[in-house]
Formats: sequence, structure tokens, C-alpha cells
Amino acid sequence: MESNMTSNTLTMQGFDISPPFTYPAFFLLLFVYLTLLFSNIAVLVLIVTEKSLHQPMYILFCNLSVNDLIGNTVLLPQLMAHIISTERLITYNQCVVQAFYSHMFGSASHMILIIMAVDRYVAICHPLRYNSIMNPKTVFWLSASAWGVSLVLVSVLIGLTVRLSRCRSFISNAYCDNASLFKLSCEDVSINNIYGLFFTVLLFSCSMGGIALTYFRIAVICWVKKNKALKSKAIQTCASHLVLYLIMLWSGFLTIILHRFPNYPDLRKIAYVLFHVVPANLNPIIYGMQTRSLRDKIIQIVQRKVAPT
Repeated sequence: MESNMTSNTLTMQGFDISPPFTYPAFFLLLFVYLTLLFSNIAVLVLIVTEKSLHQPMYILFCNLSVNDLIGNTVLLPQLMAHIISTERLITYNQCVVQAFYSHMFGSASHMILIIMAVDRYVAICHPLRYNSIMNPKTVFWLSASAWGVSLVLVSVLIGLTVRLSRCRSFISNAYCDNASLFKLSCEDVSINNIYGLFFTVLLFSCSMGGIALTYFRIAVICWVKKNKALKSKAIQTCASHLVLYLIMLWSGFLTIILHRFPNYPDLRKIAYVLFHVVPANLNPIIYGMQTRSLRDKIIQIVQRKVAPT
């Protein structure tokens, strides 16, 4: 057992990248980061500035873009710096902040997609009451509840870890998460493992259960009414949401599964990075191209830009 650490500086293992591939990996991550910054900020600005897009569906999607921007900004710049650096150092406080926002990113992604599913359910199953149900106050409270629940769950998760004393200063990972933090301690971490399992099961159960229930109700309504227009609307409005959810779900599952195979640490690190960057890059593209109003606005703007004066 190492002696109790008084230093606030931690050393990270990072990615084991051979020298010829160091800068290609750095510029690849830089390109991915700049791409997701541009696409998500562009969608946010478009929704905020276009009054015709001030609808519950698009306002709720703004939550997803904000979450993607925060989650990746906390992770990728530090990861890129460590790729080209010989000393991969981070302070304990910075590591705690990164772990907090990293888990907030995953939790908020699930919660936001649940409330987006509720919005689609109301739009398809109760179209005449949609405006009265999904009014600005409802949208605000749904958004606040998604962030609030995530904040409480993650605060307890990280709070249970920062209470522990430290006896190590090496993080055998490329990023900071809750498991990396409590492995710095030599104390009993049973309660951390139990709450971590509870956190994961609760989050995935609510997410998968909520999505499955809303889509089952939508499918039943479409089957009972046998209305082609209703089916077309359901496919058009739900396809993008379902694709976003499946991408996020399976990239998250891949990370969790690889945690059970310690012999493949680099694959686990890559899977975790993909969990952040793949949905964040695809969300604006899929949602923008699959949603008619947003797609039409993007096409109009592009046509105005390229049209001769």
C-alpha cells in the first residue's frame, strides 16, 4: 500500500500511441471536436433565431446539443493535450470536475431523450391537445427535471467518492471518471460500487422502459386508427429520435461491456471516447435531415448563401 498522498497532482496513463501516429491522432480528434462544435452550435443558433422553430420539439433538442457541447468540451481538449504531451498530469480537482461532467453527460443524454419521447407521444397520440399540454411551462419543467434528476444522481455518485482519502496518484485511464477516482483510495469502496450499480441500473431501466412504453403506445394508436397520414407522421417524427437513442444506447453499452474485460483497456478507452463524440456529431445531422421543418430551414439558408447576388 502506498503512503497517503498529500500532492494534488495526478498522473494519467492516457493512450499508448506510437510516435508516428501521435499527431495524426491529435488532428483527428481536433477535427472531430471542431465538427461537433460547428454542427451543434449552428443548430442551436438556427433554432434560437428562427421563430418558426420555437416549438417544443426543437426546444427540447436544444438541451441535447448543449449537453453534447459541455460533455465533449470537458473531455476532448484535455485528451488532445495529453496525446502530444510527454507529461500527462492533471490536478485532483480538475479530475473531479471532468468525472462529474462526464457522468452528467451520460445521465442527461438518457433523461433528455426520455422527455423528447414524451413530446413525440403527445404530438402523435393527442394532436388536438398538443399545444395545451406541451406549453412553454411544461417544456421548461420537463427540461429542468431532466437536468435536475441527473444533477442529483451524479452529485451523490461523485460525493461518495471525494469523501475518500487517497493513497495513490496514478490513474490507469485516459480520462477521469468515478471508477478512476475511487481507485485512488485504499479504503473500502463497497458503497461506491453498490451505488454505482444502482445508478447504472436505474438510469438504463428508466431510459429503456420510458422509451419502450412511449413507442409501444404510439404503435398501438397507429395500428388501431389505421390512418396512413398518422403512420406517416409517426415515422417522420419518431425516426430521428429513435436513431439518436439507439446510437447513444449502444455506444454506452459498449463502454459498460468493455469494463468487464480488463485485458482490453485501450478498447475501453476508445469506446468511451466514441460514446461522447459519435452521438454528438450525428445528432445534429440525423435530427436536422429527418425533421422536415429544420431540414427546410437549413436548405433555405444554404440556398441563400450559394445563390448568386
